[in-house]
Amino acid sequence: MGLGVTLAGAGLLGATPAAAAGQNGTALCDQPGDSASRQGLGSGDLGIPYYREHDGSWGYVFGDSWTGMQQGGDYMGSPVMLAQDRFDASGATPISFTWAMPTGGHAGQLFDYRTRADNGHGYEVSRIPNDCIEFGGRTYIQYTSVATWEPPAGYDGSLMSGVAYSDDHGVTWTDYDYHWPGDTQGTNQSLYGMWSFAGIDPDGWLYIFSKRWNGTHRNTADGGAIQLFRIQPGDFRDGNFGAQQNWAYLDGSWQWTTAAPPSVILTGHNTGEFSVKRIGDTYCMSYFDVDMGAICTRTAPRPDAVWSVPVPRITALTVPNLYGGYIHPGSASANSLTLIVSQWNGVVGQAPYWVRQFDGIPA
Repeated sequence: MGLGVTLAGAGLLGATPAAAAGQNGTALCDQPGDSASRQGLGSGDLGIPYYREHDGSWGYVFGDSWTGMQQGGDYMGSPVMLAQDRFDASGATPISFTWAMPTGGHAGQLFDYRTRADNGHGYEVSRIPNDCIEFGGRTYIQYTSVATWEPPAGYDGSLMSGVAYSDDHGVTWTDYDYHWPGDTQGTNQSLYGMWSFAGIDPDGWLYIFSKRWNGTHRNTADGGAIQLFRIQPGDFRDGNFGAQQNWAYLDGSWQWTTAAPPSVILTGHNTGEFSVKRIGDTYCMSYFDVDMGAICTRTAPRPDAVWSVPVPRITALTVPNLYGGYIHPGSASANSLTLIVSQWNGVVGQAPYWVRQFDGIPA
């Protein structure tokens, strides 16, 4: 069940992504006069998409953001949210943002905290969103508080991870009291660092995948390890995180249990951002393979089933300095995903620093 890719898979590295249909790398910000700049966001990364079920619209959660192009103007902070009233799953029309959060139709930092400061938990540089979901009238963002972007070898550089919620669809946010300690709080390589909300399955459970923090892409001990747990939506809303059930290998078999922590279900190359979503009847996973410099996808019929062999879909040969690769929950099908891909050369003040839309990506 590892993440390793064979030479047959590596042969796809030169392939042109999304050649069949739709958008093939359309920049969604950091372009003069674009829809993001009209909402107050000049440049930013991630652009994690989620469905706003209360009105059928779509939200996009960015990480560190600036008011100007090429990270110019004022630093806005993280996370930042833009929204659109409708999404074209065919890809014929690119994503266009129609309003912003938190208030006044102008983008700004969602959470009430100071960057590069101690906000009562220890020094933190920024709070980076990993995923967002809305259900039952409440919106949730899982995030990692970053202590350093340049951790030493073997350390992940996180302060903690947490979940914030909004009961007014993204305008105001409250942090749950419980946080999962990170590197500088004494728990290096916590597998609760980065989450992806796979969604509420027809069986009624909210399924969540999680892994070590590697948004820095410098965590040499990441190892591609991913775990799985589930929780009833009501317990999650109440912040009763201890009610989770864990997918674990216990007493010679895989089972859902509260008697043991989650077992690692996938390992392999170091991985950065990842995303798991139920598209139709198929669970789809995408992730940035740090070692290969590629965004890979794979599928499973159930969250707790065996996952398919990973296949690189978008690579540094066609999109230099890429990362991210978030699955749009409104994707046309498991065989035609929309992925939101970040691109940055690592230098502030130089283009690009944006997210790009790719359609027609098979999982």
